[in-house]
Amino acid sequence: MELGLECCLDNPPDVMRIARLGLLMNQASVDCHFRYACDVLAERFPGRLKAIFTPQHGLWGEQQANMIESPHGRYTPLDLPVFSLYSETRRPTGAMLSEIDCFVIDLQDVGTRVYTFAWTMLNVLRACAAAKLPVVVLDRPNPLGGIVAEGPLLEVDFQSFVGDASIPLRHGLTLGELALLLNHEQNIGAELHVVPMTGWRRAMLFSENGRDWVAPSPNMPRFETTLLYPGQVLLEGTNLSEGRGTTLPFEIVGAPFLDPHQLARELAAFELPGLELRPIRFVPTFDKWHGQSCGGVALHVTDPRAVRSVTATLALLAVVHRLHPREFTWLPPPYEYEHHKMPIDILFGSTRLRSRLASDNVLNSTDVTTLAALDEDAWWNRTKRWRLYE
Repeated sequence: MELGLECCLDNPPDVMRIARLGLLMNQASVDCHFRYACDVLAERFPGRLKAIFTPQHGLWGEQQANMIESPHGRYTPLDLPVFSLYSETRRPTGAMLSEIDCFVIDLQDVGTRVYTFAWTMLNVLRACAAAKLPVVVLDRPNPLGGIVAEGPLLEVDFQSFVGDASIPLRHGLTLGELALLLNHEQNIGAELHVVPMTGWRRAMLFSENGRDWVAPSPNMPRFETTLLYPGQVLLEGTNLSEGRGTTLPFEIVGAPFLDPHQLARELAAFELPGLELRPIRFVPTFDKWHGQSCGGVALHVTDPRAVRSVTATLALLAVVHRLHPREFTWLPPPYEYEHHKMPIDILFGSTRLRSRLASDNVLNSTDVTTLAALDEDAWWNRTKRWRLYE
């Protein structure tokens, strides 16, 4: 397999050949030798890389989530400015774009709607369309592969920086494919070029592509984390710890009021495919319940292809809500620059989850499957034109 970055070195799009370049990247933007994309492109196009742009968490993944902004700075090896697009602005300004002729994007996405890299990319498309600058996306794998989609489409009233288009929670597209879809469906009109990978197939999980996982954000340390993230990210809208402040974010869940053995027993009734649940206790070093002992479960992936994490997390929420209706709560805003709507609603994409748990205290396997449902045939038909790999 060759990444878009590597393919670009041999055969760059014409718009890159003599242009001054800006590059959106972070520490996971590496080639097969673990060289950073900025260094690789600066060597291939001497003197023409003029600025680096970074998404949420910054160039080095130092900042945590939820409105913890990254500062601007410099990349000293190349003496280039680094503009943070998770700062006082989440869209490149005219001043930031003034010294470049072509904007290049090379980011490792995780295949989940609420991961903000896609929406930073969308903001870049909008800004570059207005400035009449071409955009080149150097494509990378969707770590979850490209044949499974899961979770309901986001409803238009719940668009935010954790979801700015009506796509599923687990969408099954690469970032390049998603860029093509958004540019068309939102009538952005950017001059968009995607450099596809070679040797990547839609059925490939990240563990099968021969590359080492490099964390694109501080709480995405392992490929296994990405398998659980589409569902477990919903916990950010609750008072349950999603494992931030531990070495296994999104792979464990808990709270001081939970009995780990009871929780594991109750969840066993849902027969969640691809997962084994282990009762645990843990103490987060920061974030929710920091310094307190939490009871909960660890989610062990036993069959990566079978995992449906949205369904699994909905089952978890249904059980906790039933067992602890007073202790369990939905967190209030603000969340990711949304100051009015409930965080769980913009994460899930509608009020349906919160309303259903409020109206029905006992949900079974059929109920949670229905809540997680997606018309996959309609989704794959909608995206067929923009899929680069078959």
